[in-house]
Amino acid sequence: MLGIIGGTSLLFSTLPDLEKRQIDTPFGNAEVLMGDVVILMRHQRHLPPHRINFRANMAALALAGAERIIAFGSSGSMNRTIVPGSLVLPADYLSISENPSIHDHAVNHIMPELSPELSHELHRLIPETRLGGTYVQTKGPRFETVAEIAALSRFADLVGMTLASEATLARELSIPFAAICTVDNYANGIADRVLTWDEVLEISRHYRGRTEKILNTIIRQMA
Repeated sequence: MLGIIGGTSLLFSTLPDLEKRQIDTPFGNAEVLMGDVVILMRHQRHLPPHRINFRANMAALALAGAERIIAFGSSGSMNRTIVPGSLVLPADYLSISENPSIHDHAVNHIMPELSPELSHELHRLIPETRLGGTYVQTKGPRFETVAEIAALSRFADLVGMTLASEATLARELSIPFAAICTVDNYANGIADRVLTWDEVLEISRHYRGRTEKILNTIIRQMA
């Protein structure tokens, strides 16, 4: 079973006609769409990124039978060669936000990773993607300061608020995980103007046809 996590980039896309289910987990409940694949929209119930119950979401995908997971993540570019509108399959990540874990009462050290095999398979199916680069997760919901981006850009190429938490939990659950980053904007201080949330939403609307095509390709070829 293929699991797909949708974020801002899928808000304006037409999703497959799947059965809506609520799955109860030890960490809370989560809503999924189930059929030949299982889709979870991370901003369900209109939650901002800092209030997402990552543990419940990832546990729900595991309980639904997901054996590998592909996550769509809206991101900002901290690398001028990665222009808005790009599609990136990051190879690594770092997090300066809280790191969730399913292990509350046990010592279980995992080695985090983004699955190279899944990423290369996605690159083969979607050749316009850029393979490689590093994603950094901040907490949100605010955008990062100019100083924060200046510091983070020394170590990473993309910035977002969700994928590192999901990738870490997937690793704890022994589920291969890869991410498709839709680059909506240059991060604060990289661009010459101030970014607004409305602009991010407008970019998602603009690329919704492309996002739907990518989603359908993944489901058709990988489910």
